[in-house]
Amino acid sequence: MATETAAVATEDVKPKKSVGCIITAIVRVLLGLAFVAFVLMGLLMKQEPPPDMSEAAKTYMGGLMAAKFIMPIVTGVMALVGLMLLANRFVPLALALITPILVGIVGTHLFVMPQNWQPGVVMLVMVLYLAFAYRNAFKPMLAMKVTPGKG
Repeated sequence: MATETAAVATEDVKPKKSVGCIITAIVRVLLGLAFVAFVLMGLLMKQEPPPDMSEAAKTYMGGLMAAKFIMPIVTGVMALVGLMLLANRFVPLALALITPILVGIVGTHLFVMPQNWQPGVVMLVMVLYLAFAYRNAFKPMLAMKVTPGKG
């Protein structure tokens, strides 16, 4: 009888998640929330450019706005990636989609508008952490030679 109770007790115990899995989940959710929040802020609040914006920054932002298709694509990708990260679905794909946009954002803030670079760099570090955490999903994509149609 005692062995039956011990067997039942061990079957009900779920394995504990490692600290790395918990940190990865926290980073993924925070990054997803940040992207969704940025999209909602951009859609709901019409933001005026700061009065101390440099001429180079005004020219750059004017160019982005003049090309009517760029910002809707960036906003759509950010919304999609945020939802993918929050839902924990297609996370490696979400990271591959957002990385070029985030590199552009960080580059813009480092070289054109350097007064506000910190959030972009923090988000880039979070994306790089997640890319490392999901590194096994990227291995097939980084193969030097692949034959089409072969799994």
